[in-house]
Parts: sequence; structure tokens; C-alpha cells
Amino acid sequence: MTQDELKQAVAQAAADYVAQNAPAGAIIGVGTGSTANFFIDALAALKDRIGGTVASSEATRKRLEGHGMPVFDLNEVIEMPIYVDGADEIDGGLNMIKGGGGALTREKIVAAVATTFVCICDASKLVETMGKFPLPVEVIPMARAHVARELAKLGGRPQERVGFITDNGNIILDVHGLQITDPKALEAQINQITGVVTNGLFAVRPANVLLLGTADGVRTLT
Repeated sequence: MTQDELKQAVAQAAADYVAQNAPAGAIIGVGTGSTANFFIDALAALKDRIGGTVASSEATRKRLEGHGMPVFDLNEVIEMPIYVDGADEIDGGLNMIKGGGGALTREKIVAAVATTFVCICDASKLVETMGKFPLPVEVIPMARAHVARELAKLGGRPQERVGFITDNGNIILDVHGLQITDPKALEAQINQITGVVTNGLFAVRPANVLLLGTADGVRTLT
């Protein structure tokens, strides 16, 4: 199977998960990225059953609205049973690196509200130790140099994502060369650097369910 076919398979599995586990009229959180886009397309078949969605980025909002699905502001939502999103890397503890698409802050906020975080990705994203994929860090622009120096002290090589501005008006520093053996501790440590909005480690709030696309079908890990 091609990578796109694997993404389509896990996206459909996630839509099936929503159909089986979300009560009628529920609000569903939707992530950002190529795999999430396949999920949006699959979720459209359920638009008359769910109550609406919350988008983690402007790009996701536009795609959801293009399918005729209502998109709510998160501040209007009290309960969200399921949030579905991809990952750039995920380990056996279902800790993730996210933010390759630059939406890490809003993704983290939406995930914090959801009862169940369903991660969807292909088998190439499952790793023993995270860090091969550069860790995105969203930074207030005036703090770029300071944050970069602090990240270098942690053993990483921060590089500004050229020409990219987040939906929140900030920049991204992608940190190369990390070996992330304690993702919860590193997530908290980076978030304490003044000028950091948040970083792309999802370990304090990891995934609850992983739908993993493999050549032998979709595996469910919890």
C-alpha cells in the first residue's frame, strides 16, 4: 500500500471509531495535516449524526466547512468526547511529536478538552525513541534568539522555519538532534523557557488510542 492509502485506511478507521463511540450530536475535535485531511473527508459521511466540529487550524476549518460541517469556537464547547489527529512521531507510550504543519498550539488546546485523543498515522511514524523528526517550538517573535540559545543548551540545534507564521502570529523553531528519552520532562522544561508558547511534545497529554496503518491493515494500540 502507498502512504496515502495507509492514511486513507486509518482515516476511515477513525471515522468508524467516531461512529461507534461518540454519542449522537457530539462535537468532534479535528486535527491538522495530510492524515487529518483524509479523516475530514471520511467524517463528512457522519455530518448528519454529529453535532459539529472544532478545528485545530484555519486550514482544517476551511476543509470542514467545505464539506458542510459546522465548526464551533472551542469556547462554545463544554464537552468533546473525541479528538482525532495525526502525529509526526509516536512512541510505545503514545507520546507524540506534533507540529510539522505548524498548528501545535491549537492542537494541544483542543486535545486538552477532549475526553479521548485518537491518533491516526502510518507505521513509519511509530518509533522507539522520538527526536529524529525535528521538535517544533512555537515562539513569540521577539524571543527568537533567547529561546534558540536556551534550546541549544538542551542539546538541540534550533532552526527557524523560514517564511512560516502560525495562525497565532508567532514563529516556529524546529529543534534538530534531540534524543527524547523522557518526553514529559522535556515538554515541561521547554515550556518553562520565557518566550515559548508551547512545544510539539504531546506527553503530558498523550494519545489514548493509536490507529496505526500497516501493510496488514489498521492496528489499534492503547
